[in-house]
Amino acid sequence: MQRTLFDEEHLLLRDAYRAFLAEHVLPHHADWEKAGIVDREVWTEAGKQGFLGFDVPEEYGGGGQKDFRYNAVVTEESGRARATGLGFALHNDIVAPYLLDLATPEQKQRWLPGFCSGEIVTAIAMTEPGAGSDLRGMRTWARRDGSDWVLSGSKTFITNGIHADLVIVAARTSEEKGARGLSLFGVERGMPGFTRGRNLDKIGMKAQDTAELFFDEVRVPADNLIGEEGAGFIHLVSNLPRERLSVAILAAAAMEAVLAETVEYCKSRKAFGQPIGSFQNSRFLLAELATETQVVRTFVDRAIEELNAGRLTAEDAAMAKWYATEAQVKLIDRCLQLHGGYGYMTEYSVARAWLDARVQTIYAGTTEIMKEIIGRSMGL
Repeated sequence: MQRTLFDEEHLLLRDAYRAFLAEHVLPHHADWEKAGIVDREVWTEAGKQGFLGFDVPEEYGGGGQKDFRYNAVVTEESGRARATGLGFALHNDIVAPYLLDLATPEQKQRWLPGFCSGEIVTAIAMTEPGAGSDLRGMRTWARRDGSDWVLSGSKTFITNGIHADLVIVAARTSEEKGARGLSLFGVERGMPGFTRGRNLDKIGMKAQDTAELFFDEVRVPADNLIGEEGAGFIHLVSNLPRERLSVAILAAAAMEAVLAETVEYCKSRKAFGQPIGSFQNSRFLLAELATETQVVRTFVDRAIEELNAGRLTAEDAAMAKWYATEAQVKLIDRCLQLHGGYGYMTEYSVARAWLDARVQTIYAGTTEIMKEIIGRSMGL
């Protein structure tokens, strides 16, 4: 089916971002995977070329475009290129709304220009060693002390954790209020007591820095409270649909890229004197995968339209997230099988895509949590 989601401006952005990837990312990505982190300069280069902060007002150096389709272009092209080390989607899609919708004018002036230039890399810290998808189970604490908050606790699996200059940290500020006892704080690089643990060794997305963060009596100025005190849970939940859609966009793009490569492989690879794609089993399997890819693409594009219109519900985002990511994992696994022994070799891109894809059904809320959200919305 022909896509009708994008306008001419989005197509021009796609060409520009592809050129950026070709010059500044793809020649270095293998080295970044070995190092476990991208070069910091790729962030400032992305900022210089206008790929950060699409929806940030122009007065702060952003694109001034309240149109998530620009974000989608960057996420799609990063996914197709398997540039998994880039944390731009976390920065643009997930952190940006917190700063745009909740930050004070002073905070915006302090943080948004660097956000757009790439000089301030951002992260968000929700997950804890003892509380994954359970936001209510957070144990990181912040207590008020004069004009400061004193923050203690730890977070794990934090994307951009090593590079991050500004981390939005969710912490409990009241025990009695339950879900209403969470607040959000902007913790900045260099604050005494804020340290980073190891850059975690993952099975995939090797070039993306994913870290443990520790807070030992960190004094956070009251001016760094983001949003309302005690409203952190509400702030987090309200932004999760956009985060989950971002993950679904990556899944759809990865499916298309891996399927296209596998079709070409099946046309050229021969067994028993004929291309393996000519066998009925291969044809039927690829037909199934092509159909599922189109179904995912259609649903995800529709969800992007709903987000732009301000109508994307938590349930619809959960549907997009779980279905697209589970389909992604299934498709890449089947495509790897069609590659035979070569599919198990990391020199083949399908093997690396298989490793990178596995986390998609876990972060931003597991498949099981997504189904729980949907089921509850049905009154079950």
